[in-house]
Amino acid sequence: MVLGFWLDQPVWLIFAALASLFGAAIGLIRLVAACGVSRGFVASLGGVVAPFFGAVSVLLALLTGFVANDAWERQRQAVRAVQAERDGAVAVYDLSLATVSDMAAIRAHLAAYLDAVVGEEWERMQDGETSPRAAAALGRLLQDAAAPRVSVEAGLAAHRALLDTVLRLRGARGDRLALAQHASDQSKWLTLLVLAFLTLVALALVHLDRPRAQMTAMTVFAAAMISTLGLIALHERPFDGPRPVGAAPLKAALTLVAERAEAQAR
Repeated sequence: MVLGFWLDQPVWLIFAALASLFGAAIGLIRLVAACGVSRGFVASLGGVVAPFFGAVSVLLALLTGFVANDAWERQRQAVRAVQAERDGAVAVYDLSLATVSDMAAIRAHLAAYLDAVVGEEWERMQDGETSPRAAAALGRLLQDAAAPRVSVEAGLAAHRALLDTVLRLRGARGDRLALAQHASDQSKWLTLLVLAFLTLVALALVHLDRPRAQMTAMTVFAAAMISTLGLIALHERPFDGPRPVGAAPLKAALTLVAERAEAQAR
């Protein structure tokens, strides 16, 4: 829930929240190191060698790479799904024109589907929902494309190509909705932050006898983590995050279908 609230914020606020969190962590570590109550105990921890820092940082690097790859892969899948949906819609329209039979109903259902996706479903996806109107239009499109009369009127090869294309269109929509409804895993982000805090502690222990070097090392590390985690967060949710994948390809397909229908009407 906290992760979802954070990812719903503007880009600058996502980075600002990370900066505040790491700043508070650095302040807490310095407070514990300088506080009179804990100073003696902290001083007794001196002598930790630099290679100790690498043991924690390697774990952090591995997990960060895993989370980054997961986020970017979902972003790529989202782009491919939208593009495949667009290509499928255009292919269905072109196939309906290439046959000698009258497929005006198929083109009408296709236009209704694209209009429902662009005008209704895209907004509902941000809440993990779908559009009943889009589902109904796609169902009617599939029913008309699967009708036996199409084989008689257009030929078996054209019917098979049309039906396969409609099925690919439905599959692309399913992939898009599955990615939109994917819930972000809060445990991996919590683990990342815990490892980042432990890395800060490791840096503080390595530079325990040099406060200025300690602050410099922790600040540089925090800046690197803020930049990295912020960029990963921008791609964590491909359809409703700070940098969402847009509906431009489907809008272009809808415009193309409308323009060709208008040209045919003339």
